[in-house]
Amino acid sequence: MKKQLLIVDDDLYIRNSISSYLVSAGFLVDTAISVEAALRVIRLHKPDLIIADIMMPYLDGYDLLAILRADQLLSNIPIIFLTAKGMTDDRIAGYDLGCNAYLTKPFNPQELLAIINNIFVNIDLLLSKRSLKPSLLITESQSTALLNFTHKESEVLFLVAQGLMNKEIALRLNLSQRNIEKYVSRLLKKTNTRNRTELAQFALSQNINQV
Repeated sequence: MKKQLLIVDDDLYIRNSISSYLVSAGFLVDTAISVEAALRVIRLHKPDLIIADIMMPYLDGYDLLAILRADQLLSNIPIIFLTAKGMTDDRIAGYDLGCNAYLTKPFNPQELLAIINNIFVNIDLLLSKRSLKPSLLITESQSTALLNFTHKESEVLFLVAQGLMNKEIALRLNLSQRNIEKYVSRLLKKTNTRNRTELAQFALSQNINQV
């Protein structure tokens, strides 16, 4: 079944261009010109993911995120901020409120698509974890690796499982992207996993929590 996305932006060109690109990538897409319009759409049919600008008249993207995270029925909708607000403080504010990813304008639509797909992969992993026995999720060698994680490795592993990309993890942990790449490479070796998807599955199977 196709995933339903909602784009919230007061810029008509941005709404139309992103919508066209994501429809061509196989998604169903609704659009809204404001937070108020978005809330009406969301309550009519809950989207699988929201892409929202921050700077909009009246209520802004931060307000939308806060409203959804406070609503028990809507709090689990993934939200990507797509905005011209690119300062570190802006990014941190978005992550503190609970956004899943933060992409600054101008942006590469392929990167946006990669972020969307990554979020859905991790949601699918979480759902599959709930339906599988723990013994089917990890190997014995993988389970023993948990004992050897450093504090920083555990932080990186938790954020990988949340679907964050290296540059978002670097921002969260105040480290360089190169250092995060080294941590991820080390975690792949320690957990005997072959790629980022398997690494996220390992973290989810082990109930890795934020430290």
